[in-house]
Amino acid sequence: MSDKQEQSLPAAMEAALSGVLRKLGEANHKADTLLRKTGLPRRYHKPLFFFLGHIAKGDGRVTEADIQYAERLIKALGLSSRQRRKAIEQFQLGKNTTQLPMHRGLLLRLQANLAPGSAIITATCLCHGAQIQGQPGKARRYRCEDSITCMGLPVAIADEVFESYASKVWAQNSTAMHRPTTYADACLILGVTRRDTLDTIKRQYRKKVSACHPDKLAQQKLTPTEKALAKDQLLRYQQAWELIKKRHRVT
Repeated sequence: MSDKQEQSLPAAMEAALSGVLRKLGEANHKADTLLRKTGLPRRYHKPLFFFLGHIAKGDGRVTEADIQYAERLIKALGLSSRQRRKAIEQFQLGKNTTQLPMHRGLLLRLQANLAPGSAIITATCLCHGAQIQGQPGKARRYRCEDSITCMGLPVAIADEVFESYASKVWAQNSTAMHRPTTYADACLILGVTRRDTLDTIKRQYRKKVSACHPDKLAQQKLTPTEKALAKDQLLRYQQAWELIKKRHRVT
């Protein structure tokens, strides 16, 4: 159903990932809100902030947005002053690390398959950090994937989390209009993911079409430019839906 070969996950990991992605959506894709609701065992605190610092330096410098995000996670975890200092120390260590040492995440790797929920929540927080200023560039994404792998999770976890951001966050901030050529393109246009069922995608498609249908737009006072944009959007939604239906028939 996707354009690349899917990596199958162990059943427990697949179930945990689905649950975390659902909760992430309920948190409006704000990782600190997710963390506030789910919590995180203490053993994950050091790796979380170490890897977060490593990712933040991916583009060569740590931005104010990276620091503010780390502070939001500290607050979400309810860390004491002493624990906050240790979290900052880990962030600084990660920031100054160019190559991830093998011992990092060792204990987490031993538990990843047995109890993956907390590891996946940590991975989600790392993915959020990578895309804190929008769709991540290669350097941040690669560092995020390396960190998640170091924790004993497959890269497919990062792919799934980033796909969720792509359909629910990045798509809302994108004004580029283009004809979809891949299944991922079509999902991005409709604001869905490849994990959604065809019925779910169809409902989302109808909702999108309804919002820019000519009959509905006729009741609004739109400029010629706005009308042309709505017509273009309607065409893209239709093209995306046709591509998705076609891919579902052949998979």
